[in-house]
Amino acid sequence: MTQLTFPEGFLWGTATASYQIEGAANEDGRGQSIWDTFSNTPGKTWRGQSGAVACDHYHRVDEDIALMTSLGVDTYRFSIAWPRIQPDGTGPANPKGLDFYDRLLDKLVAAGIKPMPTLYHWDLPQSFEDRGGWPERETAERFGDYAAIVGARLSDRVHTWWTLNEPWCSAFLGYGNGHHAPGRTEPAAALASVHHLNLAHGLAVQALRAAGADLVSIVLNPTQCRGEEEAVRTVDGIANRVFFDPILRGQYPADVIERTQHHTDWSFVQDGDLAQIHQPIDVLGVNYYSPTWLRANPDEPESPVGPGTIGVEGYTPEGLEFTDMGWAVDATGLTDLLVRIHKDYGVPTMITENGAAYPTGPGEDGEVHDEERVAYLRSHIAAVHDAIEAGADVRGYTAWSLMDNFEWAFGYDKRFGIVHVDYATQKRTPKDSAKFYSKVIADHGLTR
Repeated sequence: MTQLTFPEGFLWGTATASYQIEGAANEDGRGQSIWDTFSNTPGKTWRGQSGAVACDHYHRVDEDIALMTSLGVDTYRFSIAWPRIQPDGTGPANPKGLDFYDRLLDKLVAAGIKPMPTLYHWDLPQSFEDRGGWPERETAERFGDYAAIVGARLSDRVHTWWTLNEPWCSAFLGYGNGHHAPGRTEPAAALASVHHLNLAHGLAVQALRAAGADLVSIVLNPTQCRGEEEAVRTVDGIANRVFFDPILRGQYPADVIERTQHHTDWSFVQDGDLAQIHQPIDVLGVNYYSPTWLRANPDEPESPVGPGTIGVEGYTPEGLEFTDMGWAVDATGLTDLLVRIHKDYGVPTMITENGAAYPTGPGEDGEVHDEERVAYLRSHIAAVHDAIEAGADVRGYTAWSLMDNFEWAFGYDKRFGIVHVDYATQKRTPKDSAKFYSKVIADHGLTR
């Protein structure tokens, strides 16, 4: 057995998102989001379930912070619901919405936990979608206004701000294949959304810094592509470089623009936009669950979540294990991804989400013995250490998720939490994975 010890200052945390845990969907002036609308549309989510109640975190903040304290986490990454702050996405702040997050930050700081808020984790005010959503430039511009409001109230207690969570999902799952809210299937709109999400990030970075923010960044879900070289380059362009390059280099990749000309001429990119997007960031948030294997197939149709990826198909090698999401378990992909980002872009990283869905519930003893999740976390935390040993500058690890929650279109059917939630009673039960993770934190490492 080898003891893997992490660098001094490396942060351990856990994460959640507003619509997935808060509930209280119609309380204290909160407006409707695209996920309220999507979830209440027949056939869009598992059994028609929604985040209207979720984990009732809005009323159970003290209990949930006590859970984090018991784990010993250094940080907590959560998201702020834009519809709580500006119910229709514009205008003055809703005082009760700001007050909720103000109290949350005070409680976290009192507990010795560094707050890491995400400004946008997919719950766009429905009023914006009614006017066109992320394909429209106005949405990005108003996001900058929202960032200024929240930053002015909360930045004095925030450790790290994250502007957007996984803009790839917002653009391509929301507007490409329709699997996420708002459920549209328009490739040109998906590509316009990519740009306006990038622009929103840049405008928010500037607004947050003007409000006194210290550390500011974005959370991406880059795909670690494996397989045939040309297929990998094609998908890497539309999945990774279309965000990496404008944010970190101030330019869009030429091959992506060329491959997508049959959908759009990219005229939505206006003079000065790339300078607005290319703002200095302090650390890049990386969400990772599984790599993607790719190969050429001339008969494969164009992917709705990757306009321009005609002739590329995904596959999974034999011999791998899978999570309840059907995602292959391969921790080496995380090492490779972190090393690639370090070599190609030279930016520090933090793991802002990593975890696995398994259906394990309480046994006869009342405990949750989720050995598969423990094994997943162990291998992936070790993979982060391998990346650090290979030279990557990784600043922390944030487990997804603190507790079972509303898993978007999958409703409550998939459980990612290290704490089990009985949705009928809202009882929280730390799983064996929570106990394992708590020991990792206490030891500042693990054995392999």
